[in-house]
Amino acid sequence: MKFRPLYLLGIAAVLFFVMSLASLSAAESSEFVAYGGHDLHHQASELGKTLQLWTAIPFAGILLSIALFPLFAPKFWHHHYPKVAFFWALLLAVPFLISHKQIALYEIVHIYLLDYIPFIILLFGLFTVSGGILLKGTLVGTPALNTLILAIGTVLASLMGTTGASMILIRPLLKANKARKEKVHIIVFFIFLVSNIGGSLTPLGDPPLFLGFLHGVPFFWTLKLLPEYLLASGILLIMFYFYDSYVFRREGVKFPSEAKKPLALEGSHNFLFLLGIMGAVLMSGTWKPEFHFTVYHVTLPLNNLTRDLLILLIAFLSLKSTKAEIHKGNEFGWEPIREVAYLFAGIFITIIPALGILKAGEAGALGGLIRSVNHSWHYFWATGLLSSFLDNAPTYLTFFNTALGKLGLSESAASAYLVNGAVLDGVDPLAVQKFAEYLKTIAVGAVFMGANTYIGNAPNFMVRSIAIESGIDMPSFFGYFFKYAIPILFPIYILISLIFFSH
Repeated sequence: MKFRPLYLLGIAAVLFFVMSLASLSAAESSEFVAYGGHDLHHQASELGKTLQLWTAIPFAGILLSIALFPLFAPKFWHHHYPKVAFFWALLLAVPFLISHKQIALYEIVHIYLLDYIPFIILLFGLFTVSGGILLKGTLVGTPALNTLILAIGTVLASLMGTTGASMILIRPLLKANKARKEKVHIIVFFIFLVSNIGGSLTPLGDPPLFLGFLHGVPFFWTLKLLPEYLLASGILLIMFYFYDSYVFRREGVKFPSEAKKPLALEGSHNFLFLLGIMGAVLMSGTWKPEFHFTVYHVTLPLNNLTRDLLILLIAFLSLKSTKAEIHKGNEFGWEPIREVAYLFAGIFITIIPALGILKAGEAGALGGLIRSVNHSWHYFWATGLLSSFLDNAPTYLTFFNTALGKLGLSESAASAYLVNGAVLDGVDPLAVQKFAEYLKTIAVGAVFMGANTYIGNAPNFMVRSIAIESGIDMPSFFGYFFKYAIPILFPIYILISLIFFSH
């Protein structure tokens, strides 16, 4: 039987609409449609208590589309993936707006203005600026050089973000290994280390840590993740070196005997632009102006708008000031960022019910899961596994708030203890100590396990797209997860749990 992608999408649409319409009358009569004098933001925050798990079907649909279509219908996917993303977004939006009206519109506006647009602008800025940095010269993809590049990227990721480090180093790595036959494992380990685990040590490294910074976690507190960072990255670098050496010897690689060209860096002025992006991000977390804009009850702080405009300006200046030869040498193109923009536009809207259910805590459809999270290793695995398939930033924030609620703490009480060990009057000292333990496991879980899937962290998808453009046959969504993430990463996670989070 011939694979018919449109038939599957049509069946999914019919089933979801039937389920949505069946529940419409109940939703219409619920307290959340009786707007009265209640604040819309408060009603939206309560929405997750009424949502059922099946409302996450469009989210599951877009994830399965990303996983299966490139495997079973690659031509269809290559030409129509924006339409598929739009299909799932529409499938969620239409019944959601019909049944929940203003609340649904508020949630959609909220997630696009405060999450998706800043997310894409930051990725666009880092992608554009890093694409203007060209490392010329002869790089020979030996196991030693490959391991060195991965190690450098693992360090840089905490300084310039996982996206910035990934975009700067992925092209030199690909050029160095152009003569190699087996290259998939090189890209996979690059995703593990540079695109994820390397961003553990500062709020600039990974979005979950930046969210923590915005909610009162001190900037240098994330250095407490250093032991887990060193253990995981050390194991992976050693593992990579020995496996790459084995593959290298088995292939009997012979690199071209042409004269070696000295290494040279072109477009180095773009490092200043990278610093500018880092400064804009840091500014948005430290400058707190009172002025703000409001779009359909959604507050847009001036500092966030200023950050986004600065990043766009920096990207524009980078494009204008970078020679065309540099972009050509980097094989720079817009398809990787275009694919991320389209697919994540669908992911961000379809993820609304899943995040709402999680934010509802014990009162939501996943209340049993939330109630079962009571120990450090529970937070590590719950945050990590959900971050693998949901956006790791809101998942981090969800369990951040879950830990606060379970311990009866406010953000200010937790922040005071994290800053200098101070315990505010009336606050249980054991509670803030326990929160600090939980927060570390939440942070490690969100950042490390973003490496489990292509959608766990945005740079994963971008690196994959660039590798495919370079002719590398990257594994499918499930191929990556089952062939690489589970056998390589999960034993490391178990080791981390036993050593650091077993108490």
